Amino acid sequence: MGSPQIDAIGIAVSDMAVSVAFYSRLGLDFPPDAEAAPHAEAMLGSGIRLMLDTEAMLRQIDPDWSATPGGRLGLAVRLPDPAALDALYAELAVEGLGVKEPWDAFWGQRYAVIRDPDDLHLDLYAQLPDDAPEST
Repeated sequence: MGSPQIDAIGIAVSDMAVSVAFYSRLGLDFPPDAEAAPHAEAMLGSGIRLMLDTEAMLRQIDPDWSATPGGRLGLAVRLPDPAALDALYAELAVEGLGVKEPWDAFWGQRYAVIRDPDDLHLDLYAQLPDDAPEST
């Protein structure tokens, strides 16, 4: 038997259609009619799957299941450049999904924090050009 490998990241969602639409905007490709399914998957660039499961489906599997506030799952979304990051953040912030406005991080990336429809925070990042000034 080989060594264990993480194969998927799962997120409990309250509204599948809203979540599929949100993650589709971040570049994920879901199967047709995923918005109406209790379980949906999209492949991430690394070959890992992102799985979305409705709270109702999770309660069918385990009647004692409940959403925990502030979960510990973290996701990061790479964008092609700082301008694309700023544009996506601005678009999502208008919808109330912005958490921390874009900034140039000392580690050489443009960074921002957004939230998904179920309040899971996601980091947006893009590599800064080598000649960008450092800031915190």
